[in-house]
Amino acid sequence: MELHNVWFVLIAVLWIGYFFLEGFDFGIGILTRLLARDRSEKRVLINTIGPVWDGNEVWLLTAGGATFAAFPEWYATLFSGFYLPLLVILICLIVRGVAFEYRAKRPEETWQRNWETAIFWTSLVPAFLWGVAFGNIVRGVKIDAEFEYVGHVWELLNPYALLGGLVTLTLFTFHGAVFAALKTVGDIRERARHLAERVGLVTAALALGFLLWTQVRSGDGTSLIALVVAVASLVAALVANRAGREGWSFMLSGVTIVAAVAMLFLTLFPNVMPSTLDPDWSLTVTNASSSPYTLKIMTWLAVIATPVVILYQGWTYWVFRKRIGTQHIADPVH
Repeated sequence: MELHNVWFVLIAVLWIGYFFLEGFDFGIGILTRLLARDRSEKRVLINTIGPVWDGNEVWLLTAGGATFAAFPEWYATLFSGFYLPLLVILICLIVRGVAFEYRAKRPEETWQRNWETAIFWTSLVPAFLWGVAFGNIVRGVKIDAEFEYVGHVWELLNPYALLGGLVTLTLFTFHGAVFAALKTVGDIRERARHLAERVGLVTAALALGFLLWTQVRSGDGTSLIALVVAVASLVAALVANRAGREGWSFMLSGVTIVAAVAMLFLTLFPNVMPSTLDPDWSLTVTNASSSPYTLKIMTWLAVIATPVVILYQGWTYWVFRKRIGTQHIADPVH
């Protein structure tokens, strides 16, 4: 396999890993308003992702860096054409990180409430905008013969991309609700399961519509398999959640994310950003890639570093695997 094809697959894997991991902690951030009833329950939810949320974002940094190095034309066109939504996502991620760290620095009610509001909105907005962004990447945008984006930012808010945004928003919320049920005890665990069931049904309807639309637009036999896996996994996750099997439900909701994102990349290949003006002006894995020597060096670095990162992050999740509840919150004021 050509190295540019290998790096397309690796970048797809990095985005899949990011959405799998960051998806549930975006969901937890959203649930701080939808699920938590008081300050203690908000602390419980935040504490479920406290040891891991910043590690989850490493996947985004790696995906961005890998795209810059392996496909500089793709990176340049993507970040210039999608500048405003990506800037909003970046600001949200910065504020979100600050909110997690600073929320408990002072005991005042207003101080903590404001940071909790920030956590909610800076989780919800990126969860929606990532779906809009990837919807536009798969659908195609206005790219000219110089591989430059010549459309308007408002053209990114088309029906297909907006539906994609709703899918990621609801899917991440469902993923987060299942994770909350997996990581908590007591009343909040039961309410998380019931909320996951309601959100999951909405997610299933939206995801089925979006993935079918994607399949009709540009799918093939392989992408159809991914579609079937995504839908079947989501249904199975709902069944497992109702049966109280939170571990299975979480893994199956994760499989849904993996299969759905994989389907988007399968329908995209060999393009990386299709042009709606002229198919010959589309960015592909061939015309957007770096030199073979650059890709060769990157491949060796990836072979060495990737297992270390995965092992360390897996160890982190193992260490912090226990359930928590409001009884573990020593001081409900903070």
